[in-house]
Amino acid sequence: MTENVYTDYFVKEEDFDKNHFHYKELHIPEGVKPQPLAVPPVLSPDKETDTDIWFTIESVAGESQILPGEKTKTWGYNAPLLGKTMVVKTGKRVHVTLKNSLSELTTFHWHGMDVPGPITDGGCHAPVYPGEEKQIEFTVNQPAALTWLHAHPCPSTAAQVWMGLAMGVVITDENEAKLPIPKQYGVDEFPVILQDRTYHEHNQLDYRADYDPMGVFAETPLINGVVRPFIDVTTQKVRLLFLGGSNRREWRLHFDDDIVMTQIAADDSFLPHPVKMTKLLVTPGERLQVVVDFSQYHDGDIVNLYTDDFKLIEFRIHKFEPDNSVIPDTLFTADIPEVDPSLPIRKVTMDGHNMMNGKEFAMQRIDMKQVVGQAEYWDVTNTNPKDHGMLHPFHIHGTHFIVVSRNGQKPYPNEIGCYKDTIAVAPGETVRLLVKFPLEGVFMYHCHIIEHEDAGMMAQIEVYDPDHPKTYKLMDMETLTKAFAEEKGIKPEEVWMPGMDTEGCGMAMSKDATSSASHH
Repeated sequence: MTENVYTDYFVKEEDFDKNHFHYKELHIPEGVKPQPLAVPPVLSPDKETDTDIWFTIESVAGESQILPGEKTKTWGYNAPLLGKTMVVKTGKRVHVTLKNSLSELTTFHWHGMDVPGPITDGGCHAPVYPGEEKQIEFTVNQPAALTWLHAHPCPSTAAQVWMGLAMGVVITDENEAKLPIPKQYGVDEFPVILQDRTYHEHNQLDYRADYDPMGVFAETPLINGVVRPFIDVTTQKVRLLFLGGSNRREWRLHFDDDIVMTQIAADDSFLPHPVKMTKLLVTPGERLQVVVDFSQYHDGDIVNLYTDDFKLIEFRIHKFEPDNSVIPDTLFTADIPEVDPSLPIRKVTMDGHNMMNGKEFAMQRIDMKQVVGQAEYWDVTNTNPKDHGMLHPFHIHGTHFIVVSRNGQKPYPNEIGCYKDTIAVAPGETVRLLVKFPLEGVFMYHCHIIEHEDAGMMAQIEVYDPDHPKTYKLMDMETLTKAFAEEKGIKPEEVWMPGMDTEGCGMAMSKDATSSASHH
């Protein structure tokens, strides 16, 4: 293993979110005491055989004791807030009953999963209406990773995620099983879902009051649904699975004493080789896994994890047995397909905060087409000017990609030779991605600052088999708006969804009413 230790975030400080557009400093509300990090329980399958597994995932409304005093109205999957961790093995056929017990339509998007589109993928074309159940199924054909499930009913994705609709989906495989890394879930392996929220009168969320088309920052950190968490460290080494679950906020993580974090995995695979660092940037939508060795500390010590200079998580050290295990120098070997040099390089631009290739998103429009199973290069450019632009985390549905270069130079050390589906692109920067879709369908690609995708920084690609063409029934804004109106008992012209009034998503809307997610 290389002993080179990286001591910066790779991204230039001038591009950090704290230097741009309505940034809010974090703070802990008065009266909040430290409490154990909530570890989402593992979702029990309805049934399992050697080849197949069945789950029911239900979106529900509930209440959560987040702050002292009144409980907060929240949404979740099989839980009042966030959800349970779904664990699936590579090779399994997965059958899922999607059940919507909310008062408004929602969707179930499998972020990071190689699934068909547009219905199984769960974007805006796959609504599940209140009281409805739908069945989907797919085969897990990808390596071990932390992926996630979240609502995606654009342009109300941000509002529903804000209410709590996000949960981890862990893929396991034989390679991971053989690696000498922490694997005792809730003991030495912890998912860490990084979010921020603003709490209003009576401890309630009010997304509409907080809405900002540039991206919503909030003052209160929420880690796995807990405001001031601590972790009891009972083993020398701990594995942390970070998930950038914020609508807008970037997380710049580092420990006391500049403890070295050994990154072992990215969004959709392990890294080919471990990368050691003292600082770790997590942008919206990204997942990064690290192993931390606490061998220099003793029973009774406290070690803190920070974002910038704000304390996020307290690690309380207890007595532990020595662990002399060594992370192997080779963790994973990616399948990097050849690209036909005669194929043109695709050009994708993220423009302003609400356009892709100069256009706002339209549900019925196909912006690009690509042959299924054909590898191509995509050049993705953030056209924001350096003086007042921002990082845009670019995400593709239904597949993963290989990062080839940044402005013609090598990618960051923790991006080389691994599978990713979300990548931060700096103002004026072009990243080259190697993209191959394994399955057919219509898929979205967009900025994962969720307010930006809701506002229109999103487009669609049809992945097709030229010998077996298909047609797809796509959602339209009028149908979506009428559904929200019926659920609220109001007129369609009275519906408000984030982004619609200021950015224009196909229908002129007033501000007289909101979707349910916007005003709890």
